[in-house]
Amino acid sequence: MTESERKYNLVVFGASGVTGKYVIEELAAFHNEIRWCVAGRNPEKLRNALREASGFVGKDLSDIAIIEADVSNEESLTIMCRSAKVVLNCVGPYRFSGEKIVKHCVKNKTHCVDVSGEPQFLETVQLKYFHEAKEQGVYIVGSCGFDSIPCDLGVEILRKKFDGDMNSVETFLSAKQPPGSTVNFGTWQSAIYGLAHADELKPLRKALKEKVFSKPFPKPEYKLKSRSMLFNSKEAEGWCIPFIGSDRSVILRTQMYNFQFKNERPVQVQTYMKPHSFFTALATLVMAAIFMLMTKFALGRDLLEKFPEIFSLGVFSRTPPKKELASSGSFEVRFRAEGWSEKLSDPTDKHTELPNKIVTAVLTGPDPAYVSTAVCVVNSALAILSEKDKLPLSGGVFTPAAAFSNTSLIDKLESRGIKFRISSSYITKSASS
Repeated sequence: MTESERKYNLVVFGASGVTGKYVIEELAAFHNEIRWCVAGRNPEKLRNALREASGFVGKDLSDIAIIEADVSNEESLTIMCRSAKVVLNCVGPYRFSGEKIVKHCVKNKTHCVDVSGEPQFLETVQLKYFHEAKEQGVYIVGSCGFDSIPCDLGVEILRKKFDGDMNSVETFLSAKQPPGSTVNFGTWQSAIYGLAHADELKPLRKALKEKVFSKPFPKPEYKLKSRSMLFNSKEAEGWCIPFIGSDRSVILRTQMYNFQFKNERPVQVQTYMKPHSFFTALATLVMAAIFMLMTKFALGRDLLEKFPEIFSLGVFSRTPPKKELASSGSFEVRFRAEGWSEKLSDPTDKHTELPNKIVTAVLTGPDPAYVSTAVCVVNSALAILSEKDKLPLSGGVFTPAAAFSNTSLIDKLESRGIKFRISSSYITKSASS
């Protein structure tokens, strides 16, 4: 079935979930511009989700079609994939069912975007389906939510604006959430099982370098050193700790893609987060250590799933977050890039002097957990629909920056409140010495 024969432009799979409801509200803005529908295993919950969204956005969404689709029913997934040009997969944790959706999308020549922050899932999909998706002319783009569009696209924009050779970048994430706000339990589950199976990553990455990114990666002449577990950052203006989300792994795969297929100098990256205070940072480190230890044992994982509020200091909860709280949150990512004012002709050429240029930038946006995630994934899907001629190769499995570098996605995000700006750019003293 060709794309022109599809009944719908987009289908939201898992639309009755917490994230899916925000995606419905974001799509409501395009109600009369594109044909879209919702899918999931419980039609009544989907109807309720549409009614809720109608009341919130002030538009009647009762005419939005519903497709009954369940990951345990292969035929239903085939029907869903054949009904639309792009699947927006909002069903996590992706470890459990995400690959099955990708498999059906590739088989039925349907593009797919998701909001996964799970490195094992994302890298498994790229390893197993990159070449098949390319042959089928299908674009599979993971991590199109808050994990990891702000950081991944932010680094890509910064690289383009650097005006020289960018060697490394550090990112510093901070979020402002009103008291009482929480994050969905599904995200907590993803973290539990991701850390529990962290040993899967090493062989996965080895295979990726052999089968997808086979071009020998150049060793940086000036290595970016990671900072200590707790440090006071001048760039972030506060105490920071390492960010253990998927951002760094996603950005590194973008760099591998850029070097392999675009012959561009890869950029080193380290990601950090800025808690509210020194004591919050310290408490977060302690709880993170306990969390990581508990994920290694079945009993520990069981306790983490039963009592998310206790082990996350109230950040995660089984109770869905209140919309009025989520809607008032915001985030900021600060970037500090270092490199050279001179741009060498080949990405493997070595600079003979120390990095002499620094560029800083800031990316800001609304609530990261849901509002920004919905904005990012919906506009990613729309970019595939409207700017397919600007997407790389003829298809494949990509990170967001690799897929959307040449599209107008950043402009679409800016119009929805996610804004990027260069805050400073200067040559260091070493350039003149």
